[in-house]
Amino acid sequence: MTQSDLFTWSMEQDPMLRSTIVTVLLLDTEPDWAKLVRMIDRGTRVVPRFRHTLSPVPLGLAPPRWVPDENFDLFWHIRRATLARPADMSAVLEFARTEAMTAFDPARPLWKFTLLNGMPGGGCAAVLTVHHSLTDGIGGIQIAGEILDFSREGTERGPVTARNESDPGTLADIVAWNWSTGSKLFAGRLAATPKLVRSLADPIGAVRGSAALATSVLRFARPVTTTLSPVMTDRSLGRRLTVLQFPLKELSDSALGVECTLNDAFLAALVLGLREYHSRYDAPIDRLRLTMPISLRTPDDPIGGNRITLARFAIPADTDNALKQMWQVHDVVERWRREPAIPLSNTVAAVFNRMPSGVLAEMLKHVDFVASDVPGSPIPLYLAGAEVEHVHAFGPTLGTAFNATLLSHLGTCHIGLTIDTAAVPDIAEFVACIDAGFRRILAAGSQSDDRAVPQ
Repeated sequence: MTQSDLFTWSMEQDPMLRSTIVTVLLLDTEPDWAKLVRMIDRGTRVVPRFRHTLSPVPLGLAPPRWVPDENFDLFWHIRRATLARPADMSAVLEFARTEAMTAFDPARPLWKFTLLNGMPGGGCAAVLTVHHSLTDGIGGIQIAGEILDFSREGTERGPVTARNESDPGTLADIVAWNWSTGSKLFAGRLAATPKLVRSLADPIGAVRGSAALATSVLRFARPVTTTLSPVMTDRSLGRRLTVLQFPLKELSDSALGVECTLNDAFLAALVLGLREYHSRYDAPIDRLRLTMPISLRTPDDPIGGNRITLARFAIPADTDNALKQMWQVHDVVERWRREPAIPLSNTVAAVFNRMPSGVLAEMLKHVDFVASDVPGSPIPLYLAGAEVEHVHAFGPTLGTAFNATLLSHLGTCHIGLTIDTAAVPDIAEFVACIDAGFRRILAAGSQSDDRAVPQ
């Protein structure tokens, strides 16, 4: 496992930090079962981690090793079920939330796929559950590309080239792991320096650069001991899943009108909704702490795996002006994207992995929420002959009050909310406030007058 994969796996020691990703596909009809099985079987060969299990290393001298599952049973992972009436979206989300709260069997590959039949009009739902150690959000979209088609008839993809998966041996793994861990920061520093000659020519500048890098790593790994929200403070194992939908173009236009990004509009809408929610408790807020995944994936990276770093930082929440809120979010996010430690995600993960599990758990539980923006497909997709009408992604809370994941599909932003029921006991009121936050961003973008950001 990489340091980033190990970080997500190690959190399983505390059930509240369980790192399960759930994706729900709503289909217009039932897929061809035989074809679906063939496509998923092929997908697990394209991404071999879906046929691997974790094997512990003696004395914990290195993280668990990915090894092929000699007893791999595809039909243990692919299942069919019929929803009880009323077989509506609420029933689908109820099934999905139990999947999100259920631990994986570590003796088997860490994923499940369930096809739910019996929905009105002949439709059905597919629920894919994957442990975060297998992939991040963008990697998940890449994996989906190996299973989904661009037409109802499908596409012949051809055979999968067999991969050489030679085992270097446990001792070699231990040596390689510890050497890699000890050298990451040094190697990262060299990679972050365009020319070593510059360090020789400007030793003072080199020292300052090294200090800046070390400070940046510390900013990523610093302890967090208190929540900024005075309301969303409790944590539990209970989860509720719900969805919101908004037009992608209008939300993007609201952001572009003030030179911000879709992600800025997404975060600003969440903050505005949270301000409204806290005001109902007469608990004003001026900042909230966020965990935001930052993708490090390149075109040359293999499919799957974790190519992200988790940035934890406070964002302003002191204004009800939608445009100003977008700009404030934009300013903070851009500064964090430029942090020198960003390319050193494995180094940062290594710091977390060296912390006692209890300390790490307390740090994560004092972050207010997680927000992730994942680009989806702008064109129709099909699963074994069935059209994908909606896609909802639900990320893990990672010890926070809730996770909000934006996934776009066919011109619609689908917002999947995974909510800790102890942190947010009044789900309906909370969702109404978040919905209102997005509508304020949309309304700000529809204004035809001068949209200069207020000072």
